[in-house]
Amino acid sequence: MNILYLSIQILKKFKIYVALVHFVCLNDTNKEQDVSKYNTFLGINCNKIGKYVFIPGSIERAALIAGELDSSYCVSKNREFAIYNGFLNGVEVSVVSTGIGENSTSIALEELIQNGVHTFLRIGSCASASTKCSIGDVIIASGAVRMETVSNCYLPETSACFPDFSFFRTLVNEAKKSSYKYDTGVTITKASFYTEVSPSTKPVSDKLLSSWNSYLKAGATSTSMEEATIFAIGKRKKVRTASVAVCATNFNEYSNLAKDYPFGWEKRAIEVGIKAMASMILGDINER
Repeated sequence: MNILYLSIQILKKFKIYVALVHFVCLNDTNKEQDVSKYNTFLGINCNKIGKYVFIPGSIERAALIAGELDSSYCVSKNREFAIYNGFLNGVEVSVVSTGIGENSTSIALEELIQNGVHTFLRIGSCASASTKCSIGDVIIASGAVRMETVSNCYLPETSACFPDFSFFRTLVNEAKKSSYKYDTGVTITKASFYTEVSPSTKPVSDKLLSSWNSYLKAGATSTSMEEATIFAIGKRKKVRTASVAVCATNFNEYSNLAKDYPFGWEKRAIEVGIKAMASMILGDINER
């Protein structure tokens, strides 16, 4: 067995590898000086990115995902965008943190698509909007309510937002193989986090509460801040997109304390997501 590979596996076992990869990325000052070919915000070019990309929101989750890949390494860090490369089924893939919400996510997707990326998977977190979803559940969105604004720049207001069906189906298959409880309902993509948490404090509270209640009555089961934007861009740009998340709350329960966030359960979404991406890659290879 390759000594480098064996060393990486030992470091992963003791959770040292993820910390090392994350430290190197945050402290990397060896970026090439010729920026003429770099994207404005990501700070990369097509030679530095895989065509299959995981798009978590947080930098910390990006490092966790990268730590599960073979031979992962840091590419760059610019603004909220931490970028890692690694291998799945022998194919180079990337992990790009997008930051929170629709605007930075849309920037990341636009620039990644410019670099030839054709397959995106958001691995993130969400909140429960139904008794069907509880803290720690794996959530695979089958569609998204467009309670944000960026998707309107890509699709007509009445157009539906949904993931690539083959990718969605692959995620569901991987979730079924796991022992984790999962849900495949519609997610609500909100533009503002605290309009959900404390809508009554806002001057447009009547409108907000009416919208939330109508979405819940229509059967939405979770809420997050990126899916509608990701699905809309995927539909417009003809690239594959999907989402898997860990549910961070129980229905009608919310805590703003870090100690109440299910950090230990993020691995569930990461596990299902990585296996699904590996299956997508294998399917593409077999079709060539």
